[in-house]
Amino acid sequence: MHRRDFLKATALLAGAPAAGLAATTAAPGTARLLPRSLSPGDTVALVSPSAAVAEPLDLQLAREVMEALGLRVVTGAHYADRRGHLAGDDAARAGDLNAAFADPAVAAIVCTRGGSGAARLLPLLDYDAIRANPKALLGYSDITALHCAIQARTGLVTFHGPIGTGSWNRFNADQFRRVFFERELMHYANRRDPDDDELVPRRNRTITLRGGKARGRLLGGNLTVLSALAGSPYLPDFDGAILFLEDVSEAPYRMDRMLTTLKLAGILDRIAGFVFGECTDCEPGNGYGSLTLAQVLDDHILPLGIPAYRGAMIGHVREQFILPVGADVELDADAGSFRMLAPVFAGR
Repeated sequence: MHRRDFLKATALLAGAPAAGLAATTAAPGTARLLPRSLSPGDTVALVSPSAAVAEPLDLQLAREVMEALGLRVVTGAHYADRRGHLAGDDAARAGDLNAAFADPAVAAIVCTRGGSGAARLLPLLDYDAIRANPKALLGYSDITALHCAIQARTGLVTFHGPIGTGSWNRFNADQFRRVFFERELMHYANRRDPDDDELVPRRNRTITLRGGKARGRLLGGNLTVLSALAGSPYLPDFDGAILFLEDVSEAPYRMDRMLTTLKLAGILDRIAGFVFGECTDCEPGNGYGSLTLAQVLDDHILPLGIPAYRGAMIGHVREQFILPVGADVELDADAGSFRMLAPVFAGR
């Protein structure tokens, strides 16, 4: 049975902190918390924690995509709202997330889009309710703020991957089924672009920065969003982590500045391995003396002496991996791939 919206009363009563107040429970450290498993026929909630969705058809398509995957759909009470560039005010957006986590009928949560604004919600989330009701959260880009905060405060494994209104091509739909329905221990290796007719493949290439293998907890996401959380209590522990990053429409000098922030915050010196996905539309601008993105990555990553590669199918690209943020993985920088080391879902 489909419900068009969560009842607004549910959003207000389902464990949401009062507007302007944070949940008071301290972070539980680095204990691993697995989400409940997901199966066809389960119910997913569509929520909008970041920017507003301008075109109503996109929200309809997001619903139809989830239904085409065999899932039932409910929507946050405010998922179609707008306040400036945001999908409603902060309390409403946080309330939808809190309600979705607290609702026992909801098996997973899919964010409609990224954009901007998710970090504003971090003090308003009910981390006790999230910890008590662990379920999958899917999204990327600005949703990095939620992945980081939920990992830091609860240890819950969440999922970096396509948003509800994004492209659900054959590759992305296959990733969803393999990760969520089949619960496969995924091996993330770029596939050859079928439209690349070059004798030696040129597209979807990975480039090894430094060879070797490393194991650790997979953490990261959008570089702009992640670096903006530096100094806050909403970044997870990066000791021994495999850090993955991506971005869009950022000049190399800004990428350099953000990586410098991670370096000065002590994050880069603590990681065990590094994966860079794609930085779409990140070419140097006109003028003299700009570093390239490749040079920026070399400057910051090579001195770490850790296994690292770039070019993974992660980021603002049409076909993208669905990654378990907070799960243990093994990185093989020579092969340009990494793999899950253990299941990322709890049994029913």
